[in-house]
Amino acid sequence: MLGDVKPEALRRVLLVRVDNLGDVLLTTPAFRAVRQTLPWAHLALLAGPAGCDVSKLNPDIDETILYHALSEDVYFQLPQDPEREMAAIQALKERTFDAAIIFTSYKQSALPVAYLCYLAGIPLRAAGSFEGSGSLLTHRHRYQETIPPKHETLRGLELVESLGFPPVEPEMVLVPREEDEETATKLLERYDVERFVVVHPGSSASSRTYPAERYASVVKELADRGKLPVLVTGGPGEEHLTRQVAGSAGIALGGETGFGEFASLVGRAAVVVTNNTGTTHVASALKAPVVTVFAGTNPPEQWGPWRTPHHLLTYPVPCSPCYKRVCPIGHECLTGIAPFSVVEAALDLLRASLPRVEIVK
Repeated sequence: MLGDVKPEALRRVLLVRVDNLGDVLLTTPAFRAVRQTLPWAHLALLAGPAGCDVSKLNPDIDETILYHALSEDVYFQLPQDPEREMAAIQALKERTFDAAIIFTSYKQSALPVAYLCYLAGIPLRAAGSFEGSGSLLTHRHRYQETIPPKHETLRGLELVESLGFPPVEPEMVLVPREEDEETATKLLERYDVERFVVVHPGSSASSRTYPAERYASVVKELADRGKLPVLVTGGPGEEHLTRQVAGSAGIALGGETGFGEFASLVGRAAVVVTNNTGTTHVASALKAPVVTVFAGTNPPEQWGPWRTPHHLLTYPVPCSPCYKRVCPIGHECLTGIAPFSVVEAALDLLRASLPRVEIVK
């Protein structure tokens, strides 16, 4: 375990994933592998705001530590503030962790957080890295490069297995709390809804967001042909988007749910329709059928739905994968996907999940 370190010496372990909600969720199988091997250990997760939401629904995590990572400040919203970083180092130092395991995606560097952990006095620091890390990492793993790339759930497991943790089933961990389920039930009762479809039109990057007017067409067609209510969900700040997409055919829920209630709704949905964003992974974790309108930003084999009934819709373009947050040339990878295709994919899954539902042709 971590070389010649005995498992019983690992009493306090810091797990690190500082990017988006979906990224943290995709790493939960690796968290589970650590938990099963070290059932006595205190496991803390260092994460950004969205990752903290995920950890609250993860029984494998004992503590969540919020950290606004400069390396993830892609929109340059964090002012230069060395004292903020010193406070983060001190918070980690006070917790006297025995080890830190740093998880990243293909395009991220583990070294900024590794330096944070080094300054906090964490003696064992492990990560996957293609960069020369010097002594910033005490355990450095080089990820296997495959074509096509392996799914992100397997990438996290590859790291912990390289450190000596026995493999586990690559199932994501997401367990809505009892209070989340109760709040979701009350929300559905307020709108007199039982069985329903969820359409989640937002994303953290515009390059991965299917146009709102196309989603509006999807909602109208699904409501007409699927004969089920269509809930259009969104987080704070997405109220206008959800109203625009819902129109008169759907039910706009932008800003009405926290992450826990949202997860509960996704888990109950007959079908979920969304972008290649965190909602795809929430649906996968909760085994909800999902249609993912997948932009050409990332390899679909790596970031698509996982172990749940699904349709992944793509439109081939020569610039894919671009890894961009904003498309500079017209969004053809998404505008090439017709709303009709999205509706047909959703109805196909609906027939399978609710075979007695009458669908209009």
